[in-house]
Amino acid sequence: MSALLKNIEEQARSLSAEDRAMLAESMLESLHASINDIEVAWAEETEDRVRAFDSGEIPSYSAEDVFAEAHRTLR
Repeated sequence: MSALLKNIEEQARSLSAEDRAMLAESMLESLHASINDIEVAWAEETEDRVRAFDSGEIPSYSAEDVFAEAHRTLR
């Protein structure tokens, strides 16, 4: 751990619990796509899957078949 990082960590630990939580959330968000970006991506994926299902590009299975296969697999 670099001296700078150690210093920042020590300063962060001196914050209130609420401020540490806000800092942690901010740091995590900086590592990942924003929640909005994720929601947009999932909405697009959902639309693509519904379109593919509606057009017959992907197969469908009855619930009875799905559960029967699950039971066979779990045995």
